Amino acid sequence: MAFRDACAPQARVAVIVGLGNPGERYAATRHNAGFLAIDLLAARAGAAGRVLEDAWVAEARLGELDLRLVKPLSYMNRSGEPVARLLAALGMAPADLVVVLDDVALPLGTVRVRPRGGAGGHHGLRSLVEVLGTEEFPRVRIGVRTGELPDELADYVLAGVPPDEEPPFREAVTRAADAVLCLLQEGVATAMNRFNAAPRPAPAEDPPA
Repeated sequence: MAFRDACAPQARVAVIVGLGNPGERYAATRHNAGFLAIDLLAARAGAAGRVLEDAWVAEARLGELDLRLVKPLSYMNRSGEPVARLLAALGMAPADLVVVLDDVALPLGTVRVRPRGGAGGHHGLRSLVEVLGTEEFPRVRIGVRTGELPDELADYVLAGVPPDEEPPFREAVTRAADAVLCLLQEGVATAMNRFNAAPRPAPAEDPPA
């Protein structure tokens, strides 16, 4: 089924794009943090998605928000193409996007909301910027870095999340999903103020008596 047939514009909606790679091989990797945030938003809305050409798309309503939740299935470095086709089918502009992605420049567990900006070395974001011809769309970045980064970043981001990193990683994905909703409901400035601070560490448990 084509984008244009399945996505006839009705009420104006926000398009939330999570970046990642399709397939079980990549499902639990650092690079799929954006996909995981989309999965979480879909689960909250009880939304079932479908594959339209080279993207997974779900129509969702959360509170007063009408959303298209999108996971490009064209692999990371070609993410811009399915997103551009979907925007065209909806009659929407890049400014209607919110993009969620992993970021090796940020420490594990952190979230950063930005109203615009360059790709910063992220291949999926670079594809979006190149195909859409603009950097003017908000993005929510999920920190995945621990320690010194290796020379081969691809090996790092495409590796599975180690068990000891899983709790802060999942918490960051949850905070990113919350940041998306805050951004849409209350604006970018409020979302930045609320989510860009470092997460507070969990309180230490009292030692056993």
